[in-house]
Amino acid sequence: METKTRNGWVRPLCWTAVLLDGFDLVVLGVVLPVLLGTRIWGMTPALGTLISTVGLVGMTIGALTIGTVTDVIGRRKALILSVTAFSAFTLLCAFAPSAAMFATLRFLAGLGLGGCLPTAITLVTEHQAGRGRGPSASTTVMTGYHVGAVLTALLGIVFIEPFGWRAMFIAGALPALVLVPLMLKYLPESASFQHVHRAATPPARAGREAVAGLFRGGLLRATLAFWCTTFLGLMLVFGLNIWLPQIMRQAGYPLGTALALLLALNLGAVAGMVAAGSLANRRGLHRSTVCWFLGAAVFLALLVVKLPVPGLYTVIFFAGFFVFSAQALTYGYTQQIYPEHNRATGLGWTAGIGRLGAICGPLLGGAMLSAGIAYPWGFYAFSAIGLLAAGAIAAVRTRPDRGGHGVARSGAKPSFARPGSGAR
Repeated sequence: METKTRNGWVRPLCWTAVLLDGFDLVVLGVVLPVLLGTRIWGMTPALGTLISTVGLVGMTIGALTIGTVTDVIGRRKALILSVTAFSAFTLLCAFAPSAAMFATLRFLAGLGLGGCLPTAITLVTEHQAGRGRGPSASTTVMTGYHVGAVLTALLGIVFIEPFGWRAMFIAGALPALVLVPLMLKYLPESASFQHVHRAATPPARAGREAVAGLFRGGLLRATLAFWCTTFLGLMLVFGLNIWLPQIMRQAGYPLGTALALLLALNLGAVAGMVAAGSLANRRGLHRSTVCWFLGAAVFLALLVVKLPVPGLYTVIFFAGFFVFSAQALTYGYTQQIYPEHNRATGLGWTAGIGRLGAICGPLLGGAMLSAGIAYPWGFYAFSAIGLLAAGAIAAVRTRPDRGGHGVARSGAKPSFARPGSGAR
């Protein structure tokens, strides 16, 4: 009974952790127009892009590291460490005295943020694996990401004018004071991890084998395809969430309207997560992910058209509907393809390589803003990226094995560890 009760905490605790991660995805985009408008620290679009990039470098390192660490020390410990780290450094951002210190703190927070999402998705997916809801597990967790983004946009509208931009970082960090103690008390370790790691394997060797396994047993093509897809997908996610308010201001909209469009974008993301997870359960992850990236490309292209306000909000909503859930489906797809002994490593490296795209997205948006061409050419560029991502994910071909796992068709069939098999 106690185990069943603790298992019931897995989804809400992981969802809340990802919600706080989602807050950090959007908070810089919310405060950047204020920093640029007040010229604090001599802020310019180029400096804002640099600060954003430094934070994303931290996320890249965190994601690349945490996947392998998680496959060695466990999902539970890794997730608690990630949440504690990024919450502490996000709080310190509120008291940064200079642009250099602010960028440093964003980098350190990024180390924890990079590890949060892959670990939470892996933990929830492994707890849901035997219940027939594997494909929707990652999209369910990812709704927290965008609920956090929606709350951030709302807080920006309500908080910034009376309390200032620093209050945003305080508001984003304080929930960890409740979440971390709850995780310490109630969050269980993944049963799959416990099974795979019953045998004593030296941590260094386990880590090397987890990484090497991404390129063996027919997984090379799938691994490269996931890396390309996530690189492109996170170009869209971060490029839009960091620069959409400023792009819309360049198009002539006031700050309040620009932030409201960011809110509509992430409301669409939440709706898209629910719909994508349901569709993937029925139609499969491969077809669903390709279609979702194609939908993203279509609605991003529509943003170049001058529309009346209701039409603009509708297109922004559906752009968010497809862009963000396409990326969530990609994460879920990795959980279907990779075996349990290196599942977190597979997702961690996929997310880590994707963070390079997360760096390039804001760089692209910042460069176009500096050149004065972000509207409309930025949306042409983002639409093309969506088409490329659809092509990349289409390169992954899978068929289910008898245990319900995905098996990559690119080469030999990989050996999947199942409960009771003793596979390593």
